[in-house]
Amino acid sequence: MDQGTRWRAPGRGRSRAVLAVVATAVLGAAGCDAVGGEEAAPSGAGEKKAAPAPSPTPVWDTSPASVATVGDSITTGFDACSVLTDCPEVSWATGSSGKVDSLAVRLLGPAGAAERSWNYAVTGARMADLPGQMARAVTRAPELVAVMAGANDACRATTSAMTPVADFRADFEDAIGTLRKALPTAQVYVASVPDLKRLWSQGRTSETGKQVWKLGICPSMLGDPDALDAAANERRETVRARVEEYNRALEEVCAADERCRYDGGAVYAYRFGTAQLSRWDWFHPGVDGQARLAEIAHRTVTAAKP
Repeated sequence: MDQGTRWRAPGRGRSRAVLAVVATAVLGAAGCDAVGGEEAAPSGAGEKKAAPAPSPTPVWDTSPASVATVGDSITTGFDACSVLTDCPEVSWATGSSGKVDSLAVRLLGPAGAAERSWNYAVTGARMADLPGQMARAVTRAPELVAVMAGANDACRATTSAMTPVADFRADFEDAIGTLRKALPTAQVYVASVPDLKRLWSQGRTSETGKQVWKLGICPSMLGDPDALDAAANERRETVRARVEEYNRALEEVCAADERCRYDGGAVYAYRFGTAQLSRWDWFHPGVDGQARLAEIAHRTVTAAKP
């Protein structure tokens, strides 16, 4: 025997062959091979049927039972009924007027809206004021909070005085955090900031409106309304760009919260005409404009998917 040959017990090779045949027979009877072959075991053979998984609870409820709102002059119905005056009964969010059919009325009915909707918006408010408004709103434990804020952050004396985007975002995050700390499952509807340049282009057709604008309404956009020189156009485009940045911040912060719905830019994109503007200042939404805002909000809140 040389060193490359090893002694083998007689019959050992035969034993291995027999074992291989037996193993093949057993595996074949089970209907599969050693590496998970192509033949499947008969359905249900040797297995217990798994219990059906329970249907998940929807994160978004399309029919909340109560509504609170926070924001600025648009949500207070400013200049919708008379000059330089709030008119909350025509607010798109919680107003009682049948001409508007507010979000609260559409969701709760007139009686329900009167009992279970609350308006904490303040004319002139900026995003920095939203956390405080939210703190007051959560005391009512609303199932839905409607938000429309940001126009006043762009409507400053000059473009350089507009709220920086980083501050705007931080204040909005603070407001959402205030809500979440008190009401983890409350829902939030967030309206985009309107296209202020569109409102200027429509309102400047009214001499009465332009006289009211001189009282200090959105000077960064509405100041010197008939000027069409390069500097005036650049000023207005700067305001519009900042509004678009605000809307991106609203969208991104809202997207990080599973119980928040942004309107997808619907308010910004809505082509307000003179029929939708206040007949007092030709800039804020009038009664018809408030009704259009209510439609957009209701459509977003009740959609099956965002």
